[in-house]
Amino acid sequence: MIKVYVILACYLLFPILIIEGFKRWTIVKKIGTVVLAYAVGIIAALCGVFHFADPSVGATFSKLQSTLMSVAVPLAIPLMLFNCDFKLWTKALPKTAWALVTGVVAVLVAVVSGFFIFRNYVPDPSKVSAMMTGIYTGGTMNFNALGASLNVDKSVMAIVLAFQMVITTPYIFFLLGGGYKIFRKLLPYKDITHRGRIDEDNVETADVENYHGMFERKNFVGMLKGFGLSICFLAVGAGLALLITGTLNELVVILTITTLSIIASFFKKVRELPKTFELGMFFILIFSVIVASMFNINSVNGGSLYVGGFVLWIMGVSVALHLVLCRIAKVSGDLFCVCQVGLLCSPPFVPPIAGAMKNKKVLISGIVVGLVGYAIGTYLGALLAWILGSL
Repeated sequence: MIKVYVILACYLLFPILIIEGFKRWTIVKKIGTVVLAYAVGIIAALCGVFHFADPSVGATFSKLQSTLMSVAVPLAIPLMLFNCDFKLWTKALPKTAWALVTGVVAVLVAVVSGFFIFRNYVPDPSKVSAMMTGIYTGGTMNFNALGASLNVDKSVMAIVLAFQMVITTPYIFFLLGGGYKIFRKLLPYKDITHRGRIDEDNVETADVENYHGMFERKNFVGMLKGFGLSICFLAVGAGLALLITGTLNELVVILTITTLSIIASFFKKVRELPKTFELGMFFILIFSVIVASMFNINSVNGGSLYVGGFVLWIMGVSVALHLVLCRIAKVSGDLFCVCQVGLLCSPPFVPPIAGAMKNKKVLISGIVVGLVGYAIGTYLGALLAWILGSL
């Protein structure tokens, strides 16, 4: 059992180390905290760290993993949404609105078409479709929330995430390495300046994730208030789930928490609580390491490769369709790139892309799109799971 406790301690330690690395090294910022968390978990799994000779110990460890996972996501969602100023959306430019709507439509078309192509080959196709809708309309938080609420098998989640990383990460590096120039040629339109709360004058340091000062005493009280409010929302969600379904239905819990968090974000005192987004990311990193550590190389067989094909189809079709729809409305190549990243990867990936393009005008638009994606992704995924599951 000592090994179990050591591993559980590492689940908490590695996210802290990743955060410290993010603060100190540029390469960690470019790779991304979530990508690193998955990498740590998968590497540990491949090294056999999570193998237990005693089956009873392995079963106990699996239960502890599930407990940590079931708590991490509901706590993370409010913390990550509290600092989001959704009023910015009311100030967004029409072309940003078009880029958001068409981006979401492109993802939905790609997911639904992929569902009918791969549903006989992918396990739990309606649920996997829902999770892919969530992750490509806001990021990992939505994926995790939907996976937990729909009771998706953890091994399936690990496989889907592994393929998603393999397929999406090269696209990010492609954009960072100058791929945005291709989209500038395909969408040769001018940007319209849009001012917002984000530090656009210094785009390369306008990080959505800013862990500096997170562990300082001056921010502790504010973070504690946010954490307490998050626990309250979790309690309300659990109570509502028991009232409606008679059980701790995780879908009801997640949707309740998300709704309450969005409402709370409109209150200035809540929105200005320090470092709640970063605290939420800490819980997401814990979840990410755990899920990735469940990856089993033996599960990657001919059948699981269809999952990779499904993810690749969604990625390719959504990008291509979004590109066509943005050309119709004459959306600029740079705006297209940040909106793509905001939807497919989440807001923390937007500043590095805007920095690589040296274009501060599109920064706030990309972040707003990602924030709205955070807010709607769980709802869209849950709705899609219900519709496709009934077919």
